[in-house]
Amino acid sequence: MLQRFGPWCCAVIALVSLLPQAQAQAARPAHVRVVQQGEGYQLQVDGAPFLVKGAGMGSGGQAALVAAGGNAFRTWDSDDVAKTTAMLDQAQANGLKVSLGLVVARERHGFDYGDAQAVAGQRERLRKQVMAYKDHPALLTWLVGNELNLESTDLRVWDAVGELARMIHRLDPHHPVMTTLAGFDKPLIEAIKTRAPALDLIGIQLYGDIDALHDKLESSGWRGPYIVTEWGPTGHWESPTTAWGAAIEDDASRKAQLLAQRYARDIASDTRQGLGSYVFLWGNKQERTPTWYGLFLADGSATPSVDAMQRAWTGHWPANRSPSITPIVLEGRQAIDSVTLRPGQPVTAAVQTQDPDGDALEVRWQIREESTATSVGGDPEQVPTVMPTSFRAVEIGKAYFAAPARAGHYRLFVEVRDGKGHAAYANFPFRVQEDVR
Repeated sequence: MLQRFGPWCCAVIALVSLLPQAQAQAARPAHVRVVQQGEGYQLQVDGAPFLVKGAGMGSGGQAALVAAGGNAFRTWDSDDVAKTTAMLDQAQANGLKVSLGLVVARERHGFDYGDAQAVAGQRERLRKQVMAYKDHPALLTWLVGNELNLESTDLRVWDAVGELARMIHRLDPHHPVMTTLAGFDKPLIEAIKTRAPALDLIGIQLYGDIDALHDKLESSGWRGPYIVTEWGPTGHWESPTTAWGAAIEDDASRKAQLLAQRYARDIASDTRQGLGSYVFLWGNKQERTPTWYGLFLADGSATPSVDAMQRAWTGHWPANRSPSITPIVLEGRQAIDSVTLRPGQPVTAAVQTQDPDGDALEVRWQIREESTATSVGGDPEQVPTVMPTSFRAVEIGKAYFAAPARAGHYRLFVEVRDGKGHAAYANFPFRVQEDVR
């Protein structure tokens, strides 16, 4: 029978016989190591170099990340075992690796690291999670807590992190353990070196001040490996503000320019200690505004920042790119001019926008109340209420409307879509009051 079908049949049979072996190999946990090479470091997966080209996200957006040239993502929460396992399974199917976030309680939320029973309970909770995920082939590294130094003074948190790192190493010798820091300096690095020496590397999280990363590494005395586990647009806490304290957000095109600059200058340039990065955020969330940090709009539209990351990771632009946009001009003024309007005042707003592919553009305007959130560290916020406003547009990028009738603080938003899944945006904080001088 074999002779009838020729030698190719033998080859097929041989290939089929190897399938169970290949599947078993694919299902094995990856062996991930941080390897010192001279004065530098390299992340290796099963002996091969692995530079993290990743993003922070939850379970969605994996296909878009792969299409843009990403190879990994990080998470913040692994408490739901079924959901986390499904996410890891999807990552494995997509060829992505995952830095898995383990929730470690924060001092700013009231956790007492002097409470031995509470600390032991947390350790047991995380032990169960490590046992649940440690053999998954998509696992890259463990992230023990997120920004535990933010609004924290109790150094015993690093004792707990050190013990968690040792526990994880005992349970799982095949994946590095790290924690992430909201900025860093010499005292913090010294505390971590002393109290949590079992960490294999650290995660660094900087936004507008990422241009000081290399200086911070030098002044802090950190000579070990790191991944930039969060970076992105200039943060709301470090942006210019209006006279009444409303943070002024960069438009989508400006953010994309900054991402490209920061990646080349501050991340890709460090081939000695830096092992890659996770840009924030591969998705969408409310944090001071609905658009500040997400690389996508709420409806899934990709913004110019996605294009910028694809070019940074692959050297090529996507086949169809997002529209460009300029800052909003309101009554001929910029946001930094701290514009105050009268209730019901007729207003003209304008942006300049164009599409690099010549696609027809749709422009949407809306006004929301200004966020009153004062939370830090990405804690949950409510999306501000949309104000019922009628906009009259007579040309692309220009609209006429009446200011809200009630005095208060507001923000004007504009979104531009190309009909092919891409968009750009800008917003403008303003206030309304009776007495305008």
